[in-house]
Amino acid sequence: MAEKGNISIHTENIFPIIKKFLYSDHEIFLRELVSNAVDASQKLKRLSAIGEYKGELGDLKVKVAVDKEARTITVSDNGIGMTAEEIKKYINQIAFSGATEFVEKYKDKPDANQIIGHFGLGFYSSFMVADTVEIISQSYQENTTAAHWVCDGSTEFTISDTERAERGTDVILNIAADSEEFLEEARIQTILNKYCKFLPVPVEFKGEIINNPTPIWTKSPSELTDEDYKNFYKELYPFSEDPLFWIHLNVDYPFNLTGILYFPKLKNEFEFQKNKIQLYSRQVFITDEVKDVVPEFLMLLHGVIDSPDIPLNVSRSFLQADSNVKKINTYITKKVADKLAEIFKKERENFQDKWNDINIFVKYGMLSDDKFYEKAKDFALLQNIEGKYFTIDEYKDFIQANQKDKNDNLVILYTTDEDKQHAFVESAKDRSYDVLKLDTMIDSHFIGMLEQKLEKVTLKRVDAETVDKLIEKDETKESVLSEDEKTQLKEIYEKAINNTNMHVTIEPLSPQDQPVVITLPEFMRRMKDMSKTGGGGMMFMGNMPDTYNVSVNANHPINNRILSAQDDSKEKIAKQAFDLALLSQNMLTGPALTAFVKRSVELIEKD
Repeated sequence: MAEKGNISIHTENIFPIIKKFLYSDHEIFLRELVSNAVDASQKLKRLSAIGEYKGELGDLKVKVAVDKEARTITVSDNGIGMTAEEIKKYINQIAFSGATEFVEKYKDKPDANQIIGHFGLGFYSSFMVADTVEIISQSYQENTTAAHWVCDGSTEFTISDTERAERGTDVILNIAADSEEFLEEARIQTILNKYCKFLPVPVEFKGEIINNPTPIWTKSPSELTDEDYKNFYKELYPFSEDPLFWIHLNVDYPFNLTGILYFPKLKNEFEFQKNKIQLYSRQVFITDEVKDVVPEFLMLLHGVIDSPDIPLNVSRSFLQADSNVKKINTYITKKVADKLAEIFKKERENFQDKWNDINIFVKYGMLSDDKFYEKAKDFALLQNIEGKYFTIDEYKDFIQANQKDKNDNLVILYTTDEDKQHAFVESAKDRSYDVLKLDTMIDSHFIGMLEQKLEKVTLKRVDAETVDKLIEKDETKESVLSEDEKTQLKEIYEKAINNTNMHVTIEPLSPQDQPVVITLPEFMRRMKDMSKTGGGGMMFMGNMPDTYNVSVNANHPINNRILSAQDDSKEKIAKQAFDLALLSQNMLTGPALTAFVKRSVELIEKD
């Protein structure tokens, strides 16, 4: 006999709220229904394991079927099933307290992120896409009758006896006119691939199992080979190159967390491929927005995190701020640091081979997290222009004897472009100085951090000054020019250059150094580098004109020649020497370059 009744929710406004506000993404109805079917299967397994169910489990499976002609989607399982009384208990009474208060609080707000997801509303997401929803269920319990529940999206329902050939449940959605897209098999296939790919019970669609019920993150690392990890990476990212290495996460106290994080090969600088880490809860896909769970600097990683202890809002679409989230974030940071330290210690050569691919992760982490810095400073590598790798402490020891200035500061020299700064690199090498390569986008920030963290250490780009000024020693270099000659030479160059952004000084450099050296002061260059990468408060520097130091070598023969040349030749030779300095730094272009070439021909012909 059929029974009619009202769903016990104390209000008739719950369905529009579910449809409009709690579930903004309508496709998740399928995730919820398939997840419920999986739960029904898992419950039966547990009852069997503890001896409360004596029957055969059979081939536990969830089936999804689309009937475009009948306009239905059916999700079926052969799990625990429900009696009519259980349907009335679990379906008819939406299990949360203070329903009226809940509705009043959220009915006018599209943002329901603060609601904890324990209200049993998953099933009701069906009404986002269906006019009428039916349940046909046969309990696992002996001597029970199958029940047929029907609801048209109002608070009224009917429930009656029916027949079902075997234990389990069918949920039948009669699709609404505005949701016909979900009657397309391709659309359903896409949703199943997204949300149900790793559910722990086989899910069948169009006669095929569409999921992997035992993904490798559910297994012990001791069971897995390198090939297993690589194959799973291909399963997640079919068109990606093999990862560099991976970290298997597995913790059960003080929270439950499993997963695998992969270090991918980055194809270009700061290739922020966000949403590459997938968050699951008991193998149900939740979101790929994991910025609160995973530290920002590890958002470049790929992989999977699965935790039932991450609090979600009622629609399971958003993370909520919680102490567990912070603990998980801290745990992941520590786990990554420990894994990198282990690889460095056990396989240093392998670590060095991969450094160019992973240095952006490490440096970004050191910049953004002090605890990570403390661990990473022992395995973060510096590479010099000879291709040798050093830890920070190893490098300090390596340059200790030769690269201290008169104030006992250790001076680390570096290049950001060895080809463009070649002349300066060679000058440094002539003094037996070592030069590092710091040529990635993040290095301008990394350099500043090192100076803050390391005592009595400064870093200078190799073209920031003449080599003797880069590392000032407690010694005096003599000039072959008198004070009058220096003043005269300065005036000649200033007139020849005719640019107020070029500050000319006469320096007693080595005769082997260039006749003119042009440098952008370290402070100004750093500010400009920071502004390019969004350094706080430095954006204005990008619009300021460059102001250069022009160091004229008092001890170079060309500058003696300028002083002794005819008046009409002095400026021409000075201009030529200055343009040579510009040319060495790729700063000579356009009409100035054309004039330089013409002048060079004239000087050669004259000689």
